[in-house]
Amino acid sequence: MEEDGDNFVVDQPPPPPQPTEEELHRQDVGKLLYGCDHYRRRCKLRAPCCNEIFTCRHCHNEAKNALTNPKERHELVRHNVKQVVCAVCDTEQQVTEICSECGVKFGEYYCEICRFYDDNRTKGQFHCDDCGICRVGGRENFFHCKKCGSCYSVELRDNHLCVENSMKNHCPICYEFLFDSVKGTTIMKCGHTMHMECHTEMIHQNQYRCPICSKSVLNMSGTWQRLDMEIEATAMPEEYRYEVPILCNDCNSTGKAFFHILGHKCKHCNSYNTRMIGTGEDPK
Repeated sequence: MEEDGDNFVVDQPPPPPQPTEEELHRQDVGKLLYGCDHYRRRCKLRAPCCNEIFTCRHCHNEAKNALTNPKERHELVRHNVKQVVCAVCDTEQQVTEICSECGVKFGEYYCEICRFYDDNRTKGQFHCDDCGICRVGGRENFFHCKKCGSCYSVELRDNHLCVENSMKNHCPICYEFLFDSVKGTTIMKCGHTMHMECHTEMIHQNQYRCPICSKSVLNMSGTWQRLDMEIEATAMPEEYRYEVPILCNDCNSTGKAFFHILGHKCKHCNSYNTRMIGTGEDPK
């Protein structure tokens, strides 16, 4: 440290040396040629949980969760990985970006925190400090919602119903954990989340209610209007013309509606997404 009057100037360490042209060429050897169905990378991971070697955590989880003995099934915690094996020269070493033996770069994208490598940079990988994991899609296209506890598209900023830690749950359709799933997710009007492909399949099956809270996930006004006309055109027999108590799944209001085989309309929000909460009484 050098002293200059009342000011103290700290000597800065010299910048790291820039790699030579030969080193850069060596780093690119095998680029995009190694990996698995999930990622292109030039190293494999030694799983500390079972001491076996896999190309990525998904390869590990698929293999271990397929074991016949349920007690032997387990998943790899990415942050616990300590050793990697070079796919080019087969040298095992501590987690690092460049092979200590042959100088190959294990991945064009590298996150030391997640022990994550990927040669395919077109995915727009980035690490979210709040999530604690790496995500794809480009940092500029996402924001982290503190209440929901996950990254969402910037289109949803101030434009979604927050449900605390909604992403730290399982998809209500396929039951895969959503937070670190590689599949795309969507937020429904009620604030609950599920996989996009599961949501699409649910709609194709004419299921319009959230599996968790039963609220409508689509704009159903057109459907309710058609039901109005069908009910008006389909009179119930005299013995079934009585009121029944109902609960509206959409506005959570309770009330009464005349019994009809096609549905019961909420008088508060005009929704037919209701359920009977009693049998009602036949006035006769």
